[in-house]
Amino acid sequence: MTTPPPTPFPYAEFNGYPATEADLRIPAFLGYGHFTAMQVRDGKVRGLALHLARLDSANQELFERPLDGERIRELIRHALDSAGVRDASTRVYGFLPPGDTETTVMVTVRGPARKSTEPHGLMSVPYARTVPHIKRPGEFGQTYYARLAARAGFDEALLTLPDGTVTEGAITNVGFWDGTSVVWPAAPALLGITMALLERQLPGAGLESARRPVTLDGLAGYRSAFLTNSQGIAPVRRIDDIEFTVDEELMKRITQAYDSAPWDAI
Repeated sequence: MTTPPPTPFPYAEFNGYPATEADLRIPAFLGYGHFTAMQVRDGKVRGLALHLARLDSANQELFERPLDGERIRELIRHALDSAGVRDASTRVYGFLPPGDTETTVMVTVRGPARKSTEPHGLMSVPYARTVPHIKRPGEFGQTYYARLAARAGFDEALLTLPDGTVTEGAITNVGFWDGTSVVWPAAPALLGITMALLERQLPGAGLESARRPVTLDGLAGYRSAFLTNSQGIAPVRRIDDIEFTVDEELMKRITQAYDSAPWDAI
């Protein structure tokens, strides 16, 4: 089979066909939907079953319809093949346009990405997403506060409840190290795929993992912190005016734990 030449990024398909102008009106005018984001390398992705379960669960909650995992895999493979790439940042969206009875699946393909491992600074902000367990497009609040944080010299916003409870980063999960175990905030937040994989893999690296409430006024009790999302893992150097130690050995062990998660063929 002849390999098609690479398609200029970004590339999008709707239900397995190249996006048309009419197709693109769906995400442009219909914000009600959901998605998952993944990094594909050599046609493989970590945590594929978790991505497929996320899509199916969200689709059933939003539209009362399942999303078949094998169909999703086929659509991702088709989009990658059509774009002529095996390494990519790929997103899969689900929409249900008015009057339709079947979910429209949009697959987008961009160049591969990797999160900067430079220590990050976070600015706490008073914002919590509604229905936070569903990953969805068009989050104005997250973008708004992330931009405010950037203007103030920070790398990302840290979302918090009115009582100061930490939930998640604007586009990340956040973990803390208390010297004994990794602590994930026990609060309404999206369970990221990287976080979910780490929860599985950390015990094998000799690191305990727990979910406990984390508050802004209790941050000084933690030695280190880090961020996770689909692009990778990065240490945190400060949250507001609280400085954290960048524990290189800890980050190495956490990264090795994540790297031990298997790659799944799409």
